[in-house]
Amino acid sequence: MAKAKKGKDTKRNSFIKGISTNKNITEEHIGVYESIDYPLFSFKYLQEHSIRDCKDHKFFFDFLIRLRKLSELGWKQIRTSARHSFGMEKIPRESIIPQIPNSITPDVEELHVFRSNGNNTALVGLQIDKIFHVLFIETKHGDIYEHQ
Repeated sequence: MAKAKKGKDTKRNSFIKGISTNKNITEEHIGVYESIDYPLFSFKYLQEHSIRDCKDHKFFFDFLIRLRKLSELGWKQIRTSARHSFGMEKIPRESIIPQIPNSITPDVEELHVFRSNGNNTALVGLQIDKIFHVLFIETKHGDIYEHQ
């Protein structure tokens, strides 16, 4: 879950501006959502400049395979996996090189990082509940944030 500043409103959708909710959700839909224990990836907020210049088709193939594997593992296994494997780590907002989209509220102090494929390039976004909102896909090591 995103880390908000102390004392701020931390309602479910307060971290991304403009998230709309469907008021016609049935109990059946809620039951299906509750039974999911794996990441649901949203690309609604993906910043195109992070992938625009990548001409390496293999990178995107490997990326899709990585997303499939993360979904197979589920959140519980992701939480126990090493950060340079299939785990996730948090990085400070200030570490991001490109401008963070205006849709991300100032309350968000940290973003979440997966490895986008086996070469330690990053998939940067924001986890809210079961949904991982992808903001950047690092196609070249160091383009999105300075790795340590």
